[in-house]
Amino acid sequence: METSLTIAEVAQRTGLTAHTLRYYERIGLIAAVPRAPGGQRRYASADMDWLAFLLRLRETGMPIQGMQAFARLRSQGDASVGERREMLEQHLAEVQAKVAALQQSMQALSLKIAHYRAIDKKRPSSPGTAPERKTSDDERTRKPERQRQPALRTRAGQAPANRR
Repeated sequence: METSLTIAEVAQRTGLTAHTLRYYERIGLIAAVPRAPGGQRRYASADMDWLAFLLRLRETGMPIQGMQAFARLRSQGDASVGERREMLEQHLAEVQAKVAALQQSMQALSLKIAHYRAIDKKRPSSPGTAPERKTSDDERTRKPERQRQPALRTRAGQAPANRR
């Protein structure tokens, strides 16, 4: 016989609150959890495995609506395996793009830190030194600000008012 966990035990093991677990059940992320004779939810190991996967999806930035869509497909069984695979492939590509962007940012930060360490080694270490001035490297490594373009709102078939 499989052991089951109470909502408090699941909350402790997953880091989710009991409120969140009930919410996940209410919105369909978790199938209806079986109840003990006293009405308390009893989570099985399969529920824990599914919750662990949901937490991975959440951790990687999948929105709740995406998780709900995935849960609906999962409830259809093997008939939806292809759609689930495609959904996860698309999500993985998005995560990989975020990781690549973060790696570029990490590299820029590492270069800046190395630059400042080099400057610190050259500076006198007495407490009465002059305050730092802006260095030319700050200008070179700063990300250019994007110019915000005004939104163009048009009705179907009309040209934008500001374009003539």
